[in-house]
Amino acid sequence: MENALIVSSSEKSVAFFTEMLNAVSCGAVAVLKTGAEARRAVSEREFDVVIVYVPLPDESGESLSRHIASKETSQVILVVKSEYFDKMCEATENTGVLVVARPVDRTVFRSSLRLAKSAQGRLRKLRSENGELKRKIEDIKTIDRAKHILISYLKMSEGEAHRFIEKQAMDLRTTRRSVAEGILRTYES
Repeated sequence: MENALIVSSSEKSVAFFTEMLNAVSCGAVAVLKTGAEARRAVSEREFDVVIVYVPLPDESGESLSRHIASKETSQVILVVKSEYFDKMCEATENTGVLVVARPVDRTVFRSSLRLAKSAQGRLRKLRSENGELKRKIEDIKTIDRAKHILISYLKMSEGEAHRFIEKQAMDLRTTRRSVAEGILRTYES
């Protein structure tokens, strides 16, 4: 994990979580005391893991955890009193929030951090793949629009338009998308 956020008004818990994060080689650790500060911080930057230790002075830890998890950029660990554990698990289970009961056992929490780190790695990989797929879809849409223009204006068949774009890309040593964008600039202006 590159960076983490601890949201807690308890100095003792901050020291414990900082120690645990350092044990799993976490880079930068930010500490905030209120939910409002945390909401502002997660809107301004991404954190690999966010640890929310309740109670918070200004809002429900459940609400804050669900808010952060909804952004899909951070793994969230919510630390609650043991009597609220089951209730919090039910309330947050569909959001991807990990819930840990207090008092916190070092081994259990270390396992939770490792699980969060693993999930963050998978999430990062899926986000990258998703971005690549979106780029490919945009490429296909742009190339198809350019083919349609070649068919309409130059009376080419679809096969001829396809071969034209591919040949231009090879001859100019560029991508089919950049050839298609050039065609669109020429004929849509």
